[in-house]
Amino acid sequence: MEEQNVEKQKKQREQEAHDPRNKDISYRDKISTISVDGKRNYIYPKIPKGRFIFWRNVVGVVLLILLFALPLIKIDGDPIVMLNFLERKFVIFGVVFWPQDTFILLLMMLSFILFILLFTVTYGRVFCGWLCPQTIFLEIVFRRIEYWIEGNPAKIRKLNAMPWNGEKIIKRGSKWLIYYSLSFVFVNVILWYFMSFDKWLRYAEHPNQHIAGIILIFIFTTVFFGIYTWFREQICLIVCPYGRMQGVLIDPSTIVVSYDYIRGEPRGHQKKGATRETTGLGDCIDCHACVDVCPTGIDIRNGTQLECVNCTACIDACDNIMDNVGKPKGLIRYASEKEISTGKKTGLSPRIIAYSLVLLGIITFFLSMLFTRADVEAVVLRTPGVLYQVAGHDSISNLYNIKAVNKTRKEKVISISLSRLSGTVTIVGGKLVVPPEGKVESVLFIKLAKKDIKNKHFKFGLNILSNGLVIDNTKVTFIAPN
Repeated sequence: MEEQNVEKQKKQREQEAHDPRNKDISYRDKISTISVDGKRNYIYPKIPKGRFIFWRNVVGVVLLILLFALPLIKIDGDPIVMLNFLERKFVIFGVVFWPQDTFILLLMMLSFILFILLFTVTYGRVFCGWLCPQTIFLEIVFRRIEYWIEGNPAKIRKLNAMPWNGEKIIKRGSKWLIYYSLSFVFVNVILWYFMSFDKWLRYAEHPNQHIAGIILIFIFTTVFFGIYTWFREQICLIVCPYGRMQGVLIDPSTIVVSYDYIRGEPRGHQKKGATRETTGLGDCIDCHACVDVCPTGIDIRNGTQLECVNCTACIDACDNIMDNVGKPKGLIRYASEKEISTGKKTGLSPRIIAYSLVLLGIITFFLSMLFTRADVEAVVLRTPGVLYQVAGHDSISNLYNIKAVNKTRKEKVISISLSRLSGTVTIVGGKLVVPPEGKVESVLFIKLAKKDIKNKHFKFGLNILSNGLVIDNTKVTFIAPN
C-alpha cells in the first residue's frame, strides 16, 4: 500500500511539472489582440489544411446557401422563415405565428437557449466555431478575399507597414470596395428575413419612396463593413455575451479543443523519430503552428481560455506537424480536462443529464402546444355598459362582442354554439367570415331560458365551429336578474 501511494505521488508530481497551468500564467492578464503599449494587435492567422477545416468549410458554405435560399422558399405564399416584427407575424419553417402565439414563441426561444447551454456544457463553444454567423462571414468570406487580394499573413503585415503608395492604394481600395459591396448584399439578404423578399423587391423598384429605409440600409452596411474590416475577432472577445458565459458553463468534464500536456510536455525542438526516452521531451516540438493558425491569437497549450472559439484550426495544424515528425496525431484534440489529466474517457455528468431532461420536457411541451394550437382563435366578451334583455316570458338575452383571428392561409366561416346548454346564438349579420391570416369583429346575442340560469353571474362554455367541427372553445359570463 505504501509503495502504491509513493508511486501515485510521483506520478502526480510529474503531471504537475508537465502541466502548463503551473508555469507562467501571465497570458491570463492580457488578451492577444492588445499589445503591451495598449494598441490594437491585428490577427492574421494562417489557414491550415485538414479534415476539420474541410468539414467546417462545407458546413459554412451550406449555411451561406441557406441564408440566401430560405427567404425565397415559399409555402402557401409565405417564405419558409420570416420574422416580421412590424406586422407581428412570424413564420418558422412554414408555421405562422401571431401575437396570440407569444407563449409558444417564448417556449421556442427558451428551448433554443437551453439547447445552446446544454451543448456548451457538453462540447464547449462548438456553436461559435462551426455555426456562428460571425465566424462564417469572417473566416469563409472576408478573410479569404483579403488573402486573395493582399497575400498571405506575412505579405499583409508588410503591406500594413508600407507607406501609402500605388500598390497599397490599389490593394486596400479594391479590398474595401469588395467588402462594402458584400456588406450591402448581406444586409439586404438579412432584411429579407424581416420583410419578405417580395416586399423588399417592391421597395427596391421604387427606392425614392423609401428614403428613410435606404438610409438605414446604408447605416447597417457601414456597421457590417466596419466589423469585418476593423473590429473582427473583437466581437467574440468583447461583445458576444455567449462567449462571456462560457467561463461559468464549462467544467472539467466539458469536451473542448484541448492540448494534451501530459503527452506534450516538456516541449522542445527535436529531430524526426525522437522519443521521450532519448530526449526527455514530450511530443510538442514547440513549432508554434497552433498559434499561427488561431483566429483569436491564443496559445492553446496554455489550456482552455476565454478567447478560444473551438474552431479546430489548431487541431489540423498540429496533426499536420505530427505527421511530418512521425508522431501520432491528437496532441491537440477534442477532449475534456478530466480526460487529459486521468487518461480516461469521461461519461455524462449529473449536470448534463439534468439539462437534457429539462430540455426534453420543454421541447415536448412546445411541440404539444404547436400541434394542438387552434387554427382560429376567438375572444367573446360581454358588451360593456349593456345590461341583460328580457326576451319573451321565459328567456333572457345578453349582447356580446366577438373578435376572431384566423391563423391559417385559408378563409374560415365561423359559427358559435353553446356547450352543454340549450339556448340560441345569433350573430349580427349572419355568418362570421374571417379572411386568411386576418381578423374580424362582430356582435352576437345569446339567449337562455330562465330555468337554465343558475345565478346572477352565470358562466358557461361556447364552442367555436368551422365547417361543423369544433376548432376552439371559450367561456363567457351571462348576467341575469336576481
